[in-house]
Parts: sequence; C-alpha cells; structure tokens
Amino acid sequence: MWDGSRAALSPLELPECERILDVGAGTGELSRVLAEESGGAVVCLDADPRLLDVARAETDLPVVVGDATRLPFANDSFDLVVCQALLVNLPVPEHALREFARVSSNRVAAVEPDNAAVGVDSTVEREVELERRVREAYLEGVETDVALGDHLPELFATAGLGDVRTERYHHDKRVEPPYDAVDVEDAKRKATGEGLDTHGTELRRALTDVAYDDLRREWRAMGRTVAEQMSAEEYRRAEVVPFDVVVGRVPDCTAFESFSDGVS
Repeated sequence: MWDGSRAALSPLELPECERILDVGAGTGELSRVLAEESGGAVVCLDADPRLLDVARAETDLPVVVGDATRLPFANDSFDLVVCQALLVNLPVPEHALREFARVSSNRVAAVEPDNAAVGVDSTVEREVELERRVREAYLEGVETDVALGDHLPELFATAGLGDVRTERYHHDKRVEPPYDAVDVEDAKRKATGEGLDTHGTELRRALTDVAYDDLRREWRAMGRTVAEQMSAEEYRRAEVVPFDVVVGRVPDCTAFESFSDGVS
C-alpha cells in the first residue's frame, strides 16, 4: 500500500516522532514505512507471533506479542501509537483506543479502510457482480464494523482524544500485464475457490448452505475465466479502496488508566 505515495501519512507528523508503536503490525509493512519516514524507534506489536517472526526478519525492528486492548507498556511510553486495518476487526474498538491513549504521550492515529465503499472494475464482467455480492454478504455476516468510516472521529473523542482530524484517501490497486507472482496466485485462489473460503465463516452467516455453494461455484468459474485472460495477457482489474487517516492528541491534563485494570 505504501510503495507509492506516502502523502496520506503526513498528518502523523512522523519526522517529529522518536518513539512509535505500531499495533496490529502483522508482518511489518507499515512499521517499515514508519521507521523510514520518522528515523525514530519503532516497535511492532501483534497478537500473532508467526506474523511477528516475518516482521522481525524483514524489518529488523523489535517485536512484542500482545493484545491491542491490554498493551504491555507503561503510560506515556511512546509519542505516537498507530494502527492500520486493526480497529475494523475489533468488536469494541474504543477499548483499544483507550489503551493507545494511555501509552502515548502525544498522538494516536488510525489508518482504516471503508470496506463498504470498495469499487471494482475488471475485464471479466462477471467478476464485478460477484465481488459486489460477496462484499454485501460479508458485510452482513461479519461481527465487527468493517466500514467504520465517519464513526472514527467519534470513537477517538469517546476514548478521550482531542483535536481529532480525519482525511479520506483512496488506494488504487491494479492488476495488468506483466503479472507478478502475487497476481498469478490470486487468480489460482479464485479458480479453486480458496480465496472465497477465506471469508467462509462470515459469508455462511448471511447465506444458506445452498446459496453459498452456488456462489462458490460461480466464483470458481469466474476464476477460470480470469486465468484464461491472464494466459492471453488480456486480464485487467482495478480496485479502489477508500481509507481514512484519523489523528488525535492526548490531552496533557488527562491521566489514562490501563483499560485492562477494569476488565475481568
């Protein structure tokens, strides 16, 4: 996502940051960018140690296994706490934001996608319709708010953060010749149905077993058409993902207690 322009990160004022915590860092893609743009010390935190193994190997940054709602750090340990595509996956994102505010002495930031407003265009016309059907079923079946969008500033304010600022950007992802290994693998996952099965739990909450099986059958047929077009170097796909960058400041007069102290 950050291989091209990094203008969307300008509200984070990274050159002024000396100590940064990336929560839900995963394999460290954003962490690496934070380190490059700030020149400061960046710590990667995630609940999955396997992802952090990749982050450690690829970024050479310190990693910590931990829960976003129970951060294993003292108050004011960092001057910026940031997450990317994390809050949309949490049942109560306010709990994490309160912890972010507790361990930050200055600012908290979130980079979150609006999954309800994704736009797709493809040379395989069937792919556009199926993507829409899958997205609608997923939004109905997922148990978290994966389209936080305009709610983010309110969540920041609820967590006690002030001077909240938000700006929407659009990430344009394109697949076109020459295809790389990731493009080819994605096409294979479409043709086998594996890509759809990744969200099978959420989709089955919204669809009957028969409807899911029918959708999967159509999805695989679409994937085969994608593979055929790729073989002829005719396949093109564009996906636009809106995402919001929200930044809030920790008030000097506010003393945040660890959220975990009040959770049984």
